[in-house]
Amino acid sequence: MDSLDRIDRRILAILEREGRITNAALAERVALSPSACLARVRRLERAGIITGYGARVDGSRLGPGLTLVAEVSLSRHEPADFRQVETLFRDDPRVLEAAEISGRSDYLVRVRVLSMEEWRDLSASWARAPSPIARITSQVVMHQTKPFVGHPPPP
Repeated sequence: MDSLDRIDRRILAILEREGRITNAALAERVALSPSACLARVRRLERAGIITGYGARVDGSRLGPGLTLVAEVSLSRHEPADFRQVETLFRDDPRVLEAAEISGRSDYLVRVRVLSMEEWRDLSASWARAPSPIARITSQVVMHQTKPFVGHPPPP
């Protein structure tokens, strides 16, 4: 997709904050006809810029549990090792986010579990041979100061 214009950026900013907005209301806010607005939204979806719609959920209100942030380091850096670990993270619903990072660790992972015992068992299973994971360092999230609410609008 070519670069985003001012209207595309405005549409994205509004949809990130107000995903349930009607097309008619969105069109009015960005000064387009409803059909032109819908065409732009569909184009942004086809381009993979808009990847889905959903509700933001406050995990702390779901009941007891712990959120942890873990740094994960691999023992080797073979492509197959990265694929194996990424599949492991993608397939586990307790993994909320995972990103390959630069620096002393290879991944930064955010996890939600019911207890420290569950985290101990989960992290031990990740590192159990023949896993390519060499080290897991974790911290418990004590308080989320600023939750993710959307990307800043592009310039």
